[in-house]
Order: sequence, then C-alpha cells, then structure tokens
Amino acid sequence: MRRVYWVFQTQIGVDPIRAARALRAAPRFVRDWIRFSAHFGGEMRLLPCLHDWRQEAGEIRQEYFWQDLLVAQKIFQANPRKHVDVGSRIDGFVAHVASFREIEVLDIRPLSKAIPRVVFRQGDIVDLPDDFREYCDSLSCLHALEHVGLGRYGDSINSKGPENAFRNLARVLEAGGTLYLSVPCGREHVEFNGHWVFSVETIAKWASECALGIRSTSIVNHEGVVAEADCSEKVDHLLKDRDGYKLCLFVFQKVV
Repeated sequence: MRRVYWVFQTQIGVDPIRAARALRAAPRFVRDWIRFSAHFGGEMRLLPCLHDWRQEAGEIRQEYFWQDLLVAQKIFQANPRKHVDVGSRIDGFVAHVASFREIEVLDIRPLSKAIPRVVFRQGDIVDLPDDFREYCDSLSCLHALEHVGLGRYGDSINSKGPENAFRNLARVLEAGGTLYLSVPCGREHVEFNGHWVFSVETIAKWASECALGIRSTSIVNHEGVVAEADCSEKVDHLLKDRDGYKLCLFVFQKVV
C-alpha cells in the first residue's frame, strides 16, 4: 500500500491523504476567515493554507536531511584541498557545503542557475571526463549511485551502470583521498526504474577491487545515524529488513 500511495503521490500527482486532510481543515479556514474579516476593512484575497497549522516547525522525515548534514560536517572538519560531488542534491548537501567553501559538482542533468561557490559541470560519471582522473582529494556521491543505468534521469540503460560508476569514482580520487558514498543496502535487487538496492558485500567487493579501504560505515534513517561500525561485516549484520533497504553511508580512503 505504501508503494501504491508513493506512485499516486509523486508520479501521478494525486495525494488522497493530503486531500482528506484538506477537507478536514476547511471548516477551520472558514471559521478563521470569518473572525478576521469581522475586524479588517482593507483589500483581501483568499489563499487557503490548509496544512501548515498542524505541522512542526521543520519536517525532517527522510534520511536525506541527516546524510546531507552529516557529510557536510565531515567535510568542514576535514577541510580538503578540493572537494567534488557527483549527483547529490543541489538544494541539500551541495548547498550545505557551498555555505562555507567551494564545491565542484558533476551531474548528468543540466543546472540553469548559477550558485555562489558551486562550480557546475554537466557530465556522466559512467563516461568519466579524462581530466577528472586523480582530480581531487575529497569526493562525495550521496543517494545517487543507485539510480545509474535505469534511465530515470536521462542516463543510458546499463545493467553494469553502478559498478562502472563506482570504479570511476575511485579514479577521480587522488591517492589518500576520501570518498563519502551513500546507497540503499539490503537484499540485492532492482526496483525498476527507481533505484538499485545493493548488498553490503557488493559495495565492499567493489571497494576492495578499487583500492578503497573502508574507514567507517553508518546506517542512517529519518532519526539520524542509528548505527555505526568500523567494518562492512558489522553493518551487514544490522540490516535485518532484507525485503526493504536501509541507507548506508560509507567513508572510504584510497590506498596510497
């Protein structure tokens, strides 16, 4: 039912739950409008806002918020020479980092707005630009690798897309550099054309083949970091929901 609701809400544009809440809030709007009108004689136009009064000061419902904040804090503390991001949220993680330093961004989608301290470059991580090899000492790819190869964002269909992209991420890093990577982990499968879900073993295998050592692994959900471990085996033990996924945040260091 949750998946059906997600499709109706995000893909079709019909949100039955929000519609029902709006109907319940309508009498409150009418009541408040009558009370306000009784004491106001100026020009007034109606713009019903039926949901805001029942919400918290800030809605933090997704792991995106926590991963963006946590990795931005890590980069602030590390203060790398050059940080590059591949495919992460511009209005989340990239904006956090751009508030205190320059960040270069590579994304397959265009960006029409110029943003201070954001150097944008449109490109495909599967087809890595030659000048990006051993390009930086700090690199991030947050909640993006799992979309590669499924055509969702205009990329080419490629059943080996995530693996090829991962290997290219490793090539972007200089020796000794740090990679921050978050992906959904659980029982390995594809939810076409939304995303891949990887096993922790697959990510660890790719990392080993690319000379990337795992410094830390964390599980992140809407509450923040709920588990941390210093190796992938310990995190894999924590992934109990094999039919769904949990967001794993890996910190790798490229072997010198």
